[in-house]
Amino acid sequence: MAEQILTTEEMDALLKPIDEHVGAIQKKIDELRRDGSSQAAILQNDIERIKKDALLTKEEKDQEIGKISADLAKARAVEAKNKGEIDKLIGEAEAYLDQHYNKEYFDKVRASCAAEKIRAKQKYDEKVAGLKKENEKNLASLKDPQEIKDEKYVYKNRLFDAKMAYDKEISDIKTKEHEAFTHEYHLIDLLRNSRFTWKQARAQKKENRKFTFNRRTFLLQNGLYIVILIIFAMLCVITPVVKGGQQLLTPTNILNILQQASPRMFFALGVAGLILLTGTDLSIGRIVGMCMTTSTIIMHQGKNTGAVFGKVFDFTGLPLGVRVIMALVICIILCVLFTSLAGFFMARFKMHPFISTMSNMLIIFGLVTYATKGVSFGAIEPAIPKMIIPKLNGFPTIILWAVVAICVVWFIWNKTTFGKNLYAVGGNPEAATVSGISVFWVTVGAFAMAGVLYACGAWLECMRMVGSGSAAYGQGWDMDAIAACVVGGVSFTGGIGKISGVVVGVLIFTALTYSLTILGIDTNLQFVFEGIIILTAVTLDCLKYVQKK
Repeated sequence: MAEQILTTEEMDALLKPIDEHVGAIQKKIDELRRDGSSQAAILQNDIERIKKDALLTKEEKDQEIGKISADLAKARAVEAKNKGEIDKLIGEAEAYLDQHYNKEYFDKVRASCAAEKIRAKQKYDEKVAGLKKENEKNLASLKDPQEIKDEKYVYKNRLFDAKMAYDKEISDIKTKEHEAFTHEYHLIDLLRNSRFTWKQARAQKKENRKFTFNRRTFLLQNGLYIVILIIFAMLCVITPVVKGGQQLLTPTNILNILQQASPRMFFALGVAGLILLTGTDLSIGRIVGMCMTTSTIIMHQGKNTGAVFGKVFDFTGLPLGVRVIMALVICIILCVLFTSLAGFFMARFKMHPFISTMSNMLIIFGLVTYATKGVSFGAIEPAIPKMIIPKLNGFPTIILWAVVAICVVWFIWNKTTFGKNLYAVGGNPEAATVSGISVFWVTVGAFAMAGVLYACGAWLECMRMVGSGSAAYGQGWDMDAIAACVVGGVSFTGGIGKISGVVVGVLIFTALTYSLTILGIDTNLQFVFEGIIILTAVTLDCLKYVQKK
């Protein structure tokens, strides 16, 4: 084993010819880039600096940029001229690395590290055995209970020190192997000016995941998903037994789950932005009822059978397309009005969103119930769902609406200034304020965006259910949306969350609810199950936060 373990000098000696060969090629590439891409990058930075210079007038900026642009054009021309030769040299260097790096260096380092790990484990086992033997010998010679207790305490501390020393040695060996792996990509990085190929980028990501993997962290982040997947797998096995051969995972059931999840996706995406700000929204369910009632009244089949504040509406004289758009616009106006109001009180008076959104919930439910006397408004025109969310060869296109919403919200969160400010305010509002971010407008904006998403989701739910709007519709949907976000990893500590997590959370909850319904589990027991999942998810989130602190 000792012959397999390389010293630092031996590893350097193995790496030296590779570095020298690739370094010689790198010098040729640097020379070709000097008046080309390297000069172009410097000039481009100068242009950006001039554009941001507040001391210069527009005319002065244009004049300076004009001078630099001529030099930039020359540098681009040199870059284009040398591109073929540079690509040829890069290919030559990479081919050399493919043939020599692993065989002559990395594989030997990896074998050396494996041998070092074995030796470290043997040393640790010997150390533990020695400590145990010494402890037993000391205990045998002691009679006083306090001295025995002290000896056990000392033994425990020595075991802990030995384990810490072993863990550090293993960590150092792991780092040594990781550095040997990444050195090749350091060379490629210089060759390619950080423009890695897809395969090279994937290889580095895979290695980084392997290097940073921690079992405790992995279980904290994914333990709930693993448990839910196990439960879902058990349901898939139990369903045929309980339901006489009926399968759970059929194409029809999967499409039904996705169809049910689509409107709920809008609600979860909306409240996720509020949770990023360490907020929440308890009024979602009542907003759904308000929008379902509003949409059904406007798109009702024939004259409305119910009244609003004693007045019966009849929109049948309007074209279907106008009624559809009118329903959506009015729902958006109502939702944005109420959610922005809650956001205003949270941002302006530092009111906890639990209070402001609970007030919204009571106001909305009270107004809608009083206005409509709590009656259901029946069905909408059957042609409208066929027009807006038709089924194409059995595929429910309402799913595509949810996909569009996911893409739009992902873009807002990740590619816009507002999205970056949202994370900043959620992570540390004081630091965001110092950085010049308006916490007030980011908060109100997040609530307004949530209102738009709620309106679109409720409008689509009205299409899916072909109406049946009432003030009571949507009860409990606020908890479903919040639970989906929490399960999806959107943290109540603020500033932490991904759209992919929200999507996974919604699909998990919808699939479990659908599965339990097929099995005939009582709805009340489903609430218990949902509550346990939420409690578990938040507990894991708190543990992650404590570990991070």
